[in-house]
Amino acid sequence: MRFLFIKLRHIGDSLLLTPTIVATKRKFPDSEIWVLVRNSCDSILNGCPEIDRVLCTANPDSAHRRHGDILSDLKLATTLRMTSFDYVFELTDNNRARLFAIAARTKNRCTNEHRTLKWFWRPFFHRICTIKRYSHHQVIRDYTSPREALELPPDPPNLRFEAKKTLALGLPVKSRAFAVFHCHTRWERKSWPMERWEQLLSSVLDFTPAVVISCGPDPEEIASTRTLAAKFPGKVFSTEGRASWTQLAELLHEASYFVGVDTAAMHLAAAAGCPTVCLFGPSPAFEYHPWQVKHWMIRPQDWLSEDDVKKIPRDSLMMQISVDRVVAGCRDAAGLSSTKV
Repeated sequence: MRFLFIKLRHIGDSLLLTPTIVATKRKFPDSEIWVLVRNSCDSILNGCPEIDRVLCTANPDSAHRRHGDILSDLKLATTLRMTSFDYVFELTDNNRARLFAIAARTKNRCTNEHRTLKWFWRPFFHRICTIKRYSHHQVIRDYTSPREALELPPDPPNLRFEAKKTLALGLPVKSRAFAVFHCHTRWERKSWPMERWEQLLSSVLDFTPAVVISCGPDPEEIASTRTLAAKFPGKVFSTEGRASWTQLAELLHEASYFVGVDTAAMHLAAAAGCPTVCLFGPSPAFEYHPWQVKHWMIRPQDWLSEDDVKKIPRDSLMMQISVDRVVAGCRDAAGLSSTKV
């Protein structure tokens, strides 16, 4: 059998698809699994050996488009049309992904019910899952349609990223004697001030021998993590934007705990089984919290419902997370206390 899963969202969303991939491969061990994601999302799937082929389409963001993207997408659609699939699962919930699903040749085309699924799309899909988008974790939402169509087990497995022992960053840290911090995100509204990260480091170094700060290849991220590490010489180290997802996964396998905002790195920590302290502001925590790993969610106001949180200005939510609450979460993750955060 041959399956195609389409998920044209961000890097972390691609990793959240891996439990569905793993469950499908376990049920059909001789199957061939294809995944279609956006450009730059393919590398986060390198740790999922159950995937046989990854296809990429252009980023819909105009700032990232390149000359020839339209031609590349036409070639991609042709490849899908020339390939016979037993099942195609469109899990993005947008029109662009639906067009690729329609291009694929199959007798079993599946998608989710969503407000963007207009009447004219329905004849092209053989099965429409009615799960509500904003009432379940994203892993569950991705899993439900394949579970129903393929009769998979009721519960999805863990996230999948198999570390390959290829760490070559030369960082002077010992196994289980360091934490990993990931301070940056492309979304300004999800960011926590750098001065608070500095205060957090000053506190956690009292009970954590060393901290590795991971960051992406963006020059501003590299510069700020260098500045932060320089304030704690010999104890705090930056990956300098050089760590691949595989290398970061290996770090997380060896770390005592992880601290970060809602990013792909946070989900990778969950895939690595690393105890996770996560800072959630405007992101819906019920939909994107770390999947099946011990974690501590630090939210602006825990006593408020998600609907109440939405009424607070999004840019101010992260500012309501205090350093003391994150330190308490880190102490718990390090196994030093049992403090409500």
